[in-house]
Amino acid sequence: QTHFLSLPLQAKMSRPVQARRLEGIDKNIWVDFVKLAGTYAKVNLGQGFPDFPVPDFLLEALRQALGGNHMLHQYTRAFGHPPLVNVLAQLFGKLLGRELDPMSNVMVTVGAYQALFCCFQAFVDEGDEVIIIEPFFDCYMPMVKMAGGTPVFVPLRPKPPKDGNLMSSADWQLDPAELASKFSERTKAIVVNSPNNPLGKVFSQGELELIAELCVKHDILCISDEVYEWLVYDGRQHIRIASLPGMWDRTVIIGSAGKTFSATGWKVGWTVGPDRLMRHLRTVHQNSIYHCATIGQEAVAQGFQRELKLYGKPDSYFVQLPRELQRKRDMLVQSLVAVGMKPIIPEGTYFLVADISEFKSEVPDVPDSDEPYDYTFTKWMMKNKGLAAIPLSAFFSETSGKNHTNFIRFCFAKEEATLKAAIDILQKWKEEKTSS
Repeated sequence: QTHFLSLPLQAKMSRPVQARRLEGIDKNIWVDFVKLAGTYAKVNLGQGFPDFPVPDFLLEALRQALGGNHMLHQYTRAFGHPPLVNVLAQLFGKLLGRELDPMSNVMVTVGAYQALFCCFQAFVDEGDEVIIIEPFFDCYMPMVKMAGGTPVFVPLRPKPPKDGNLMSSADWQLDPAELASKFSERTKAIVVNSPNNPLGKVFSQGELELIAELCVKHDILCISDEVYEWLVYDGRQHIRIASLPGMWDRTVIIGSAGKTFSATGWKVGWTVGPDRLMRHLRTVHQNSIYHCATIGQEAVAQGFQRELKLYGKPDSYFVQLPRELQRKRDMLVQSLVAVGMKPIIPEGTYFLVADISEFKSEVPDVPDSDEPYDYTFTKWMMKNKGLAAIPLSAFFSETSGKNHTNFIRFCFAKEEATLKAAIDILQKWKEEKTSS
C-alpha cells in the first residue's frame, strides 16, 4: 500500500535560501547598462570588448584545431593544455628573467575573471583585509566580500595638469602616506591593476616600488591584474611588479587571451606565480571550474608561439595592436574635446575617461534623486544622443563614488566604422550646441 504525505501539491518553500555570502553583492552595473544600451544606443562605447575581427593567424589556428587532431575535442590537462602552459612559461620566463616550470608556475583559467575568483577564494579568509586601489575593475569588491574578506580602499588622487593641458591618467596618483596607512596586521593582499581599468593608468616604476616595499614590509600577497599588459601607448613600458625585489614569491600575475588577442569571448586566461601560491589556486580550480575548453587553449597556444618568434618585431601583433589603438584613442579624444568634454588621456588599456562637468546646465541633476550625476548623464546621453558610455562612479566604493560623479568611461577598442559613427554623433551634438 502506498502512503502519501498529506501536503498540498502546490506547497511553496518559505525558508530563506540565499547564502549570507551573497548579501549586498547582487547588483551589477553591466546588467542594467547593457539593457539600456541595447534599447537606446546606436553606438555602444560602454562595454570593454572590441568589435573588430580577431587576427587572421588566430582564426587560422582555431580552424586547424577544429579540423585537425580529434582529441582536441576531449578533456585536456585540468590546469592547462600542455602546449599553452609550455609557451606561457617560455614567454613569461623571458619577461620576468627567471626559469618557469609550466606545470607548477602556470595555470590556465576561464578568462582572467576566473583567475581573480580563484585568488580570492584561495587566499582570503573571514576577517582578512584586501587593499583595492580606486578606481577599480568592479568585480574585485564583490569577490573579496564573497570570500569573507573586507575590502579596504585607497584612491588614486588626480593632480590638476599645468597650463590648461588635458589631464593624463598619469596625473592620478597614490598618496604614499595614505597608502601606507591602509596596511595593518589584518591585511592579507593588495590588488594591483596596471594598466588600470577604467583610467588607463600605467603604474610607473616608482609607484610599483612603493607598493612592493609595503608588501615586503608587511609580508602580504599581491594579486597583479595585468590583462592589458600589451596595450600601452606613447612609448611607455609596462613593468611587472613580480620582477621587483622580494615580489616574485608573493605575487600572482593574471593575464587574458581575450585582451591580448582581441578575442574576449574565448574566455582563456591564466595565472603565473610561485608554486607555493599556485597550488592553492589549483585546489580552487579543480573544485569549481576544473577544466577550460581544449580547442580555445590550443588556438591561443599557437598564437603565442607565433608572437614568441616575432617578439619585438614590427610584424608582432603585440606591436601592431597598441599602435592601432593609440590612433583610435587620439581620434576619440579630439571629438570629445570638440563637444565640450575633457578627456583624461589614457596611457594604456581600451578605455578613456572624460570629465563632463561642463554639461551641468545642458543636463541638470534630477531633483530629489539619489542617482549619481554620471548615471543620470549617461542614461540621458543614451536616450537623447544614441551614444553609450559607463558612469565612472561605478568603479569606486559607495563612499568614494559620491566624489567622482563628473566622469564617464568610453571604450575606444572599436572598429573604424563604430568610432566614426560615435564621432558623427559628437560632431552633430557640437553643431547643436553651437547653434543654440
